[in-house]
Amino acid sequence: MLIILLLFLLITSFGQVINAFPLSACPNCGDFEVPYPLSTNDNCGDKRYKIYCNNHTLKFLSPTGTYYNILKIDPNGNKLIIKPPIIHKHTCYSSDLFGGGLVLDENLPFNISTLNTVMLLNCSSNILQSPLNCSSNSICREFEEKVEEGKGCMNTLCCHYLKDSAMNSHKIRLRLGSCTAYSCLVNFKPGDPFETWSYGIELQWVSPY
Repeated sequence: MLIILLLFLLITSFGQVINAFPLSACPNCGDFEVPYPLSTNDNCGDKRYKIYCNNHTLKFLSPTGTYYNILKIDPNGNKLIIKPPIIHKHTCYSSDLFGGGLVLDENLPFNISTLNTVMLLNCSSNILQSPLNCSSNSICREFEEKVEEGKGCMNTLCCHYLKDSAMNSHKIRLRLGSCTAYSCLVNFKPGDPFETWSYGIELQWVSPY
């Protein structure tokens, strides 16, 4: 009887382990390793952490239908960095403008980290009521002057801000009549020289365990 009980406990424990780790890590996508729980197909990873491997390039899909290239993954920090959308020439419109900017599904385990400094471009004067830095010393001015994409936004109102924990962690909002373009820096510190700026949007995920 004792042996049967021990076997039952062993089988139950083994089943719990299998359920906790139902699928393995996904195969590489190009030169990228895809760590668990990120999932590029239904046979690996955790489906709640869905990303896409298109033509050997890893992409993150927003619920508005915009794909963002993944630049870096930090499996130990539960973080990944996506490429900011392109800014169309001569319009100062980001490519995700008509989807409302970057929007994350609040029911999924991803959110925008607090290490992002966002530059909003081609803004209306309504934004001056916000606590953002819209002064002539804002780093968005340097972006407009020195980055090809930003030059189409010159002579418009722009601002920058740190995406801190008091803000919505699932959106970088754009719309006509407000701001129509943006870019983003990761781990920017005031005074960092332009040559050291690291462009990207850092997303973090909640561990499945």
